[in-house]
Amino acid sequence: MVDLGLLQTFRVLAEQGTVTAAAQALNLSPSAVSQQLRQLSRQAGAELLEPDGRRLRLTAAGRVLLGHADVMCAQWEQARADLAQHGASSRRMLRVAGFATSIAPLVAPAAEDLLRADPPTRATVTETDTRGSYQQLLAGRIDIAVLTPLSDSPPIDDTRFDQEHLLDDVLDLVVPEHHRLATHDAVDLQAAERETWILPHHDQGRLINAMCLAAGFSPRTEHHADDWQAVLALVRHGLGVCLVPRLVPLDAHPGLVRLPLTGSPSPSRRILTCVRRGSSGQSAIAEGLRALRARATLR
Repeated sequence: MVDLGLLQTFRVLAEQGTVTAAAQALNLSPSAVSQQLRQLSRQAGAELLEPDGRRLRLTAAGRVLLGHADVMCAQWEQARADLAQHGASSRRMLRVAGFATSIAPLVAPAAEDLLRADPPTRATVTETDTRGSYQQLLAGRIDIAVLTPLSDSPPIDDTRFDQEHLLDDVLDLVVPEHHRLATHDAVDLQAAERETWILPHHDQGRLINAMCLAAGFSPRTEHHADDWQAVLALVRHGLGVCLVPRLVPLDAHPGLVRLPLTGSPSPSRRILTCVRRGSSGQSAIAEGLRALRARATLR
């Protein structure tokens, strides 16, 4: 019999590429990960990994097993949901991760809704970026992720995850009130080609770079800040402009102007919910997804 825990370690190693990174993702020691991988190899009767410089890569047998591992782990998640319908224990705990600007308008209100429901579900909330969300889901450390997919994110049909559209968060150009563009009702992104840009945190910075490149220019960035309030302060003081999602409020920074961008559809970032494949039928996860969708419809 194959231990599903060993398969889980193998899947995380396949994603991370090194024993050290897999151990960090799983909150295990590197020696424990190595021992589990050797045990799985013995159970499978084949070498599953081989050195590739400082990393490990899957052998042909490893790639075959990985496909089966994804299916078996998804079936186990579905089995847990089915068992709950026949009297098995159904936990009312939920672990949710979201990116910074999703927490205040979406994740935190949904967590409150779950706590007030009958029966209540207690949700613990973690802030993480897109890459961290996928890693923590795969490692079994969270149950639901609210994320913005990037160009190198797993595709929507990735067999390890169930991903669903939650909402499109429109991006506007934000400038100080004395800026030359501030009196416009809307602007073309190319109108900001010669501006100095504030570069926000990594995920959003990549998205802005991609949008500007699609508009025909590379943004000239001189300032960087991870926190949106810091970004807005830099804009307010005339140090540059930035594309800011509508989930980010400007209330704390008077003197800023939000300019919609012309074009159809409006530039936006997609926001998805993501769970492990097969787990969406588990009661706490299903309730969490419903609460998030309900909050998204209010935006």
